This record gives sequence, C-alpha cells and structure tokens, in this order.
Amino acid sequence: MINFLNKTKLKKYDLKGIAQLLYQDVSDDSWDKENLTKRNLDFTLESVRYIDIYAKRLMDTQFGNGLLSRHFDNLAERIGAYIGEVIKSNVNQDFYWYESDSVHRYSSNFNGEFSNSKIQGVLYSKKKDKVILPLHVVSQFLKGDSPYSNLLLYVEETIKERI
Repeated sequence: MINFLNKTKLKKYDLKGIAQLLYQDVSDDSWDKENLTKRNLDFTLESVRYIDIYAKRLMDTQFGNGLLSRHFDNLAERIGAYIGEVIKSNVNQDFYWYESDSVHRYSSNFNGEFSNSKIQGVLYSKKKDKVILPLHVVSQFLKGDSPYSNLLLYVEETIKERI
C-alpha cells in the first residue's frame, strides 16, 4: 500500500502548440515566410523535408546562426516538438508528451541522462515503457553533434523501430 502512495505520477507536457509555432511565429526571412506555412507543415513525413531545410539554413547561414545564437532553446524545442508530433502520429501507439523528470522518476527504463538538461519533454509509452527523445535529438543536431545526417532519417528510423 505504501509503494502505491509513493508511486510518482507522470506529468503531461503537451507540445503540439509549441510545434505549431513553427508556422505561426515565423521570422522575417523570405524563405521562412514562403515555406514555413500551415499548408507545408502538416505533420506528415513529407513535411519533415521542410524542417530539414530550415534546420540546415539555421546552421549554415549568417541570418540563421544569429537566430540560433539568440533563440537556441526555443528553436530546438519547436523543431523537436514538430518532429515528435510527426513520429507520434505515425507510430499509432500510446506515446504522449510528458515532462522528462517525471518519466525519469516513473520508469526504470529511462536512465534520465537528459533529465538535468534544459530539454523538458519526452514522448513516453506507459504500455511499452519506452521513451523517444526528439527534443534532445534536435538539440544535438543543431549543435552539429548528431549521428543523423538529417532529421527525416531520425524520424523514419524511429517510426520503423516502433511499428
């Protein structure tokens, strides 16, 4: 009975609204205005191609570098939330957004190596006790420290692993 009372509860951390900011709160850059639209960013696998181009532009242009240096955490969270929503909609399982600290305390399978970082959200399946870390992957990608050559590859591999 005491263990039941001490069981940590998972805290929801809905990031769909954060993901939508990619097309709702666009920079003044002409490419961004033309391509980061609700029509193009429709949460499909194909839409991740726009995200890849956007991420590369952030990393490879002077304008993008300026945005990254001033708004890194916000951009990593928005892009990570977006690709997380794409993954979530394609795996058709019980993955939901939770605060990473609560998942770390709840699940013995999540070692929490990312719980002390600024990355706060993870996709977690209670049924399978599995964690997906799109925000962390995007953060590493934007820092140039990722095993993935593009974000679409990460999304596709993650979906294949879960199906």
